[in-house]
Amino acid sequence: YSEKNDIMGMARLSSRIFNLLSNAPKIPDHPYWTYKTYDSFEKILEDVKLPCYSYDTSKSDYYESTYYGWMAQICAGAVGTAIEGYTTENIRKVFGEINGYVRKPNTYNDDITYEFAFLKALERKRQNLTAADIAEEWVALVPMGWSAEDVALKNIKLGIYPPESGYMNNPYREWIGAQMRGAICGMVAPGNLQKAARYAYMDGTVSHYNNGVLGEVFNALLVSLAYVKDDVREILEEVIECIPKYSEYYEFISTALEHCKTYSNWEEAWKACQPKFIRYNWIHAYPNAMAEVIALWYGEGDFDKTMHIICMQGYDVDCNAAQIATVIGIINREKTLSEKWTEDIGDTLYTYLRNYKELSIKELAKLTVSLGSNK
Repeated sequence: YSEKNDIMGMARLSSRIFNLLSNAPKIPDHPYWTYKTYDSFEKILEDVKLPCYSYDTSKSDYYESTYYGWMAQICAGAVGTAIEGYTTENIRKVFGEINGYVRKPNTYNDDITYEFAFLKALERKRQNLTAADIAEEWVALVPMGWSAEDVALKNIKLGIYPPESGYMNNPYREWIGAQMRGAICGMVAPGNLQKAARYAYMDGTVSHYNNGVLGEVFNALLVSLAYVKDDVREILEEVIECIPKYSEYYEFISTALEHCKTYSNWEEAWKACQPKFIRYNWIHAYPNAMAEVIALWYGEGDFDKTMHIICMQGYDVDCNAAQIATVIGIINREKTLSEKWTEDIGDTLYTYLRNYKELSIKELAKLTVSLGSNK
C-alpha cells in the first residue's frame, strides 16, 4: 500500500487485515504449538510451586517499601517514555549514554492507568475480585487504549468479558500490555507468590492470552518476592523457576539468564539475545522480558545502573523500566532515588483516567498498602 495520507484507504485496509487475522487457519506444525498453552491458572499450578513467605503487612516497612516502589516505578516510566521504540544503536546516536531524563519528565502513560484500575476493582470487590470486575473498571475509568488493550476495551463494551475479551479478535494478545502492569499485583501480595500470580493471571486475561498473561505473572512475582528478599539476582533466578518450564515464555527468560551467566557485560548478553527475539515486534512480551532479565542481573540492585542498562537496550523502555524499578524501590526504599529523579515529579501523578486526573503518590501508596493488608 503506497498511498500517503489516505485515511479512508487505511481504514478499509485495517479492517481487512483484522478480518484476515481473525479467520486465519491454525498452522499445526508451527513451533508455537510445541509448547504448553496456559489458558487457566490451574494449569500453571500443575507445573510450578509458588511459595508464600511470611511478611508482616502491619509494619511501617510495608508502606515505606511500597511508597518507594511506586516512586521508582513512576520515575522509571517517565525516563523510558521519551525513548521507547529505539534500538541500542539508535539511542546512542540520538541521546548518547542515558543516565537520567532526556527531557522534562511527565507521568502520563498507560502502564499505571491499568494498575490503578486494578486497585480500584480490588477496593470494590476485595476477596471476591474477578477478572470481570477488573474489566468493568477498565470501561469505567479508561477512555482509550493501544494494541491489545484497545481491542479488549472494545470487546468489553460489547459485553465480551474475560477471558474471551483478551483473545477474541486480538492479534496483540501476547504483546507487552499485560506484562507492563504486573507490579501492582505483587505490591498487594507481598511475599505471597501464589496470590500475586493469581491476581496477575486474573488481570492479564482481560486483554491477553497464554504467554502474554505469563508476562504479567513474571513481573508480579518479581515484585512480590522483593518484599522478602534483597538480592536482585537471587530474586530473578527464583522467579524464573516459578514460570512453567513447558511455556515458550520460560524459554525466552531462561535463555536471557543463561546469557547473563555467560557474558561479562550487559551489551554482550543483549546482543546474544537478539537472534532469538528479532522476529518479534518491539512491543511483544518476549524481547522486553529478556531486556528486563539483563538489566536486573547486571544492574545488581542499583537504581541508576539498572536504569542506564534498561534505557540503553531500547524497545518498550517505559514498560520495562517501570516494572523492574519497582523491585529496586521496594528493596532499597529511601536509598533508591537521588533528587535528580524526584524533583520534577514531586508527589503528583498525572493521568488520563476519568475522574482521577491528578493523584497523590503518597495516597496511592496508602491505598495499595491498605488493600495488601486486607484492611
